[in-house]
Amino acid sequence: MKVQNSKQLREVKSTLDNIPSLETSKIQKQLQDELLTLNKKIIVLDDDPTGVQTVNNISVYTDWSVESIKKGFSEKNSMFFILTNSRAFSASKTEEEHQKIAEHIATVAKELNKEFIIVSRGDSTLRGHYPLETEVLKETVENKTNLMFDGEVIFPFFKEGGRYTIDNIHYVQDGETLVPAGETEFAKDRTFGYKSSHLGEWIEEKTEGRFTAENATYLTLEHIRALDIDYLTEQLLKVKDFNKVIVNAVDYVDVMVVTIALIRAMKNGKNYMFRTAAAITKIIGGVADRGLLTKSELVESSEHGGLILIGSHVQKTTQQLEQLKQCEFIDFIQFDTHLVLHPEKFKKERDRVLYQCEQLIADGKTVAVYTRRERLDLGENKKEEELELSVKISEAVTSIVKLLKVKPRFIIAKGGITSSDIGVNGLSVQRATVAGQIKPGIPVWLTGEESKFPHMAYIIFPGNVGEVSTLREVVEMLS
Repeated sequence: MKVQNSKQLREVKSTLDNIPSLETSKIQKQLQDELLTLNKKIIVLDDDPTGVQTVNNISVYTDWSVESIKKGFSEKNSMFFILTNSRAFSASKTEEEHQKIAEHIATVAKELNKEFIIVSRGDSTLRGHYPLETEVLKETVENKTNLMFDGEVIFPFFKEGGRYTIDNIHYVQDGETLVPAGETEFAKDRTFGYKSSHLGEWIEEKTEGRFTAENATYLTLEHIRALDIDYLTEQLLKVKDFNKVIVNAVDYVDVMVVTIALIRAMKNGKNYMFRTAAAITKIIGGVADRGLLTKSELVESSEHGGLILIGSHVQKTTQQLEQLKQCEFIDFIQFDTHLVLHPEKFKKERDRVLYQCEQLIADGKTVAVYTRRERLDLGENKKEEELELSVKISEAVTSIVKLLKVKPRFIIAKGGITSSDIGVNGLSVQRATVAGQIKPGIPVWLTGEESKFPHMAYIIFPGNVGEVSTLREVVEMLS
């Protein structure tokens, strides 16, 4: 399928606005009835901390030990998250850790005699170690149990971030325009880049032809909006040999309808691996809606200032930073992260930033630390080396939190890798509770008792989410 041009994009936006709405109350009742029959623990493996951006009152574990997985299985909630942060890993480390995760899940499930579903939550703009992660999970689980996976569900819809799948093409909303994902800056990612916007062709591209667009199963908006759940279920029942299921969706009602069909297919003996964005976790996990979090729910009275750490390099983050600079009550510190090529200078730069943060936060001033906006470019065929340097940069940013002696009123981390490293290594969080969202698609952790700063609101702000003004609005609200 050809990528659509700008004129057609405007027509697509119009189509999105004019898709007939459905009465959701009846569908919600059907979904609730089906969820009651789904006696499986849902384990979401999150390749960065932003995957909890649709849920609330859900646990996030930051390691995948047998002990932590057993705690997750033992919770009353039907779902728990494991933060892998694998988008920051090399391919070899990703393979190694996902094999461990799958082995530990299989061990615990056997011990507790409990069935499970694995959701590999990836980026809604299609970046990440795909198909490596789900293929390692599939092979390891099948080797360790009698479970066999019939297919893989590809479901990147994420309304809060403006990610829609229409006619099997995945779109990213940019203002009033829907842009095919393959034409966005995300598709040009040096580590996880791609060309295809049509999800069947994207799979063919990513699997190097091992799975084809022709053999994929497509759940269309036409059948979803017609509430033809029997037909959708029949389609799912025919999937075999780990072929792919492409889900079209423009609203949560589409997720509900497809989830009903998926549960019915699973009750008929089918098993699926899931590669999704954040939307389906809310629906299949039966997570109730709740309003956006308020300042009084998140920030305790304190004489200290807040701390904002900005690491993401996507264009939207840079635009949001420029808007943030309009706030006169914030002190800004640029961290010259390109000095990572000179270790001694890099350590001195980190120490300078840390000292200034300490002084300003203690004086009651909110501080924004941001990395240089130009990406460090080592040239062609240097993906692994660049990833290694980005890890060192993230470790340095994280160490600012780790070494901080004063407790900020709040911490905001901008960017997936940045927020993961700060949460796990800077704040030493082992288990957090997702309080909800401060803005659509922007989750808040409440840190655990074991963390460096217990019971703190830790705002995880994805690099590619929100409008240009959203970061400034969040900081103004908290301040």
